[in-house]
Amino acid sequence: MTDKNIKYLTTGEFAKLCRVNKQTLFYYDQIGLLSPMLKNEKGYRYYSIHQLELFTLITLLKDLGMSLHDIRQYVEHKSPEKFLSIMHQQKEKVAKQRMEIEMKENMIDAQIELMNKAARIDFDQVSVERLPEQTYYLSKNIEDISDEEFFEVFSDFVEELYKLHIDTGYPIGGLTKREQVLKGEFTNYSYLYIKQLHSQKDNPYLKTIKGDFLIGYHKGEDKKIHHTYKRLLSELERLNLELGDYVLEEYIYDTVVKNSEEQYVTKIMMQVRSKADMTF
Repeated sequence: MTDKNIKYLTTGEFAKLCRVNKQTLFYYDQIGLLSPMLKNEKGYRYYSIHQLELFTLITLLKDLGMSLHDIRQYVEHKSPEKFLSIMHQQKEKVAKQRMEIEMKENMIDAQIELMNKAARIDFDQVSVERLPEQTYYLSKNIEDISDEEFFEVFSDFVEELYKLHIDTGYPIGGLTKREQVLKGEFTNYSYLYIKQLHSQKDNPYLKTIKGDFLIGYHKGEDKKIHHTYKRLLSELERLNLELGDYVLEEYIYDTVVKNSEEQYVTKIMMQVRSKADMTF
């Protein structure tokens, strides 16, 4: 249909152009969101080619989570100022969504990396490795807290990671200070931690120094991990090494990939140095 050189489209033609079915257009008309430009005496409905831009905007806002009610409020009271305000709001929303998607992608990459590395590990092996400096995000101090308090701190820590967009997908581990380990308090952790890809200012980070770590693996239930710690401390003595400032502990295999605690694997990384380097 044409009118003064203006091209009008039937409902079917406009629906095809918008890549929707005709029922969507009928519904939008019913709720006053987008109505045909013309309705003739026979009840035929015609849309203007210019309405495509409005339909595209409606789809964009809907995809970004804006309700049809709020979209209709704008459509009924259009203005350049209101349009600009909506665009700024949606730009902020898209930026946040992009950040969340990037974080999820990093988490997936980290999980793939961890599983690929785990497949190549001999969990019976104990080795001394030089680890590069690495940044970790730390929880508040958790020494000597009760089980109930630990659950609360752990929950708060997970919430922090989400709110700050710093859940990198690496395991949440426990950092234990040297004095606790030497007293046999192997699970009296000082902090929870998670490995970070980049440093950020004004956050309680710990940067591990470049140095040597004795690395071993505990297989089985957490309640038996003290046996593995004692074995690793004996290995330190055999190698004429002293325990450094802290120990890092994190799961390699847990409930994500194994069905029973007997199959869990925990990585224990003890910072070490030669006895000759220790000062008393």
